[in-house]
Amino acid sequence: MKKIVIYSTDSCPYCDRAKFLLDAKGVDYEEIRVDLNPQLRQEMSEKSGGGRTVPQIFIDDQPIGGCDDLYALDSQGKLDELLERVKMEQKQEHRKIIILGSGPAGYTAAIYAARANLSPMVLSGPQKGGQLTTTTEVDNFPGFPEGVDGNQLINNMEAQATRFDTEMVFGEVKKADLSKRPFTLETDDTTYTCDALIIATGASARYLGLASEDKYKNKGVSACATCDGFFFKGQKVAVVGGGDTALEEATYLTNFCEKVFLVHRRQEFRASMAMQDRAKKNPKIELVLDSVIEEVLGDGNQLTDVRVKNVHSNQTHELGVQGLFVAIGHTPNADIFKGQLKMDEQGYLLPTPGTAKMNIPGVFAAGDVMDSHYRQAITAAGSGCMAAIDAERFLAEEN
Repeated sequence: MKKIVIYSTDSCPYCDRAKFLLDAKGVDYEEIRVDLNPQLRQEMSEKSGGGRTVPQIFIDDQPIGGCDDLYALDSQGKLDELLERVKMEQKQEHRKIIILGSGPAGYTAAIYAARANLSPMVLSGPQKGGQLTTTTEVDNFPGFPEGVDGNQLINNMEAQATRFDTEMVFGEVKKADLSKRPFTLETDDTTYTCDALIIATGASARYLGLASEDKYKNKGVSACATCDGFFFKGQKVAVVGGGDTALEEATYLTNFCEKVFLVHRRQEFRASMAMQDRAKKNPKIELVLDSVIEEVLGDGNQLTDVRVKNVHSNQTHELGVQGLFVAIGHTPNADIFKGQLKMDEQGYLLPTPGTAKMNIPGVFAAGDVMDSHYRQAITAAGSGCMAAIDAERFLAEEN
């Protein structure tokens, strides 16, 4: 039997996502919490060839890398080979309505669909809870005057959805056929069919696209401050981005780091004024405006610095940092629907204005997978409600 080890921390959605995939494969693994055993951080880094982000995954002492690396192996069909796992015959199951995604949009859709006696099934996707699980504090969701942790908010939504007999299934759809009803959705081990489909698959963090960034991903380059901030205690780091996420991550990192450089390509931020005020008043944050990351520097094993370039003068300089956190936006998780559903140039789904209805009757969209403008938990929840009501009416008319 293969020996699988995961170095992880608490409140790390990427660790949970990696464990979720291995759980779905039915394999056992040993989890080593480096936040509870700080002395093991150096061991993890040495074994992984310089890894400074979690999770770090090993199969029979062979370093696999992080969560993205694990999922890449799975999508290429190589993970089952590494695990020496025999692929089981596909099961066949039918549901009246299936909801893809377990963020605010998916859970709200489930609550409304369940209360309409539609017996919905939620397929969680690879990151249960979506983007909110990487948010340390949500101050703008109604009903929480003191704010609420993103994970707690998602847990509350899940509990409410399951209270109304929503069926939760941990799985990720790899193929979808919407050419005829019932629609067909394939996961690793099951082919589902459904009469109505709500797509609330959200969006994933976007990277800069630099070759040097990719080289040092998980070795100083991260997209999750809550996962990896403690690795840089007492050090200097950079955050790149200009929205709420970037400013929140920069502020959060000041709890660990000596100094945080906030790099943004414009003079003005897109973030809310409250978030801007908090960041600008923080003495540990230094703004590096009108600038972009030109190169991630390293010694072959891990990041040693980043070079930034001013977009007006083209002058470059190095920041003197040991880590880089990327927070430059997201890409919608809708690739499996390309060529079937109407999308914009960025890949966001385009429902009929004022509704959640897609161009194929019986298919509905909600949340960040169809919202490139607002991208808030509360608007995602509202669109989930719309999708469930539209789906309920569609099924009633069909019956």
